[in-house]
Amino acid sequence: MTAGTLTHVPARTATRRRWPALVPAAVLIALAVAGPLLAAHPLDAPVYAPYATAGDGGPLGGDQLGRDVLSRLLHGGTVLIAGAALVSVLVTLAGVVVGCFAVLHPLLGRAVERSADVAILLPPVLGIMLIALAWPGGGRWAVIGAAIVLGIPYAVRIVAAAASPLAGAGYVEAALARGESLRYIALREILPNLRSTVAALFGLRFVEAVYVISMAAFLQIGPQPPAADWALMIRENAPGILLNPWAVIAPSLAIAALAISVNLACASLAPRSARKAVTTP
Repeated sequence: MTAGTLTHVPARTATRRRWPALVPAAVLIALAVAGPLLAAHPLDAPVYAPYATAGDGGPLGGDQLGRDVLSRLLHGGTVLIAGAALVSVLVTLAGVVVGCFAVLHPLLGRAVERSADVAILLPPVLGIMLIALAWPGGGRWAVIGAAIVLGIPYAVRIVAAAASPLAGAGYVEAALARGESLRYIALREILPNLRSTVAALFGLRFVEAVYVISMAAFLQIGPQPPAADWALMIRENAPGILLNPWAVIAPSLAIAALAISVNLACASLAPRSARKAVTTP
């Protein structure tokens, strides 16, 4: 047995391996953005009999009012994706900034840890209802605000846990010895080594945002009829699931496919080591 050797994995090869994971998310987002242009019918116009089956009314049949399910499905993803993307970006940004600074400042770190522990105990449904009640006219913005508030504590804890070992690294101690500011150390020394964590965190926060916004819509907190929202479509058509199952199955699959594909895409974009250890006999 000889010592292990290191083989270099070309960056171009690693990039090609990521494309298969990016395609489903890109296709879904493109369909959601261009969906209103591709819809054959207006989102609120009855064109079939109520709960018309797929054979009698369009590719996916009709909903409880006879509206085309496929057209409403194509209309319903744009706002959900935009809201989830906004939540995930703001939550990830707040988690990165606060988490990196928290590991360098003990007092701030303890305060952040205690605050996060308390906030994590709050059930998401209760948090959404409290913010919606405090902001009665907020609608979808109230739900987005609730998702941001509920997501930041988790993000801060994840970033702080990943950054904690880096705070004692030699290059960080050297920067402290040079008299560099905490902002410089957090953003220039620690953050570049957390790219994998940030990519994974963004994917997880996007999934959580999709589910939080969808759960709120299912509870009729946020979008209201006749809005074409995927979660609202599930709630509205649940009583007729035996008459036209696609009116419920199609938006359910759309929500699940969106969350899973974006999470896989973020995981594939997370930087990996360009070198692999290979043991040869």
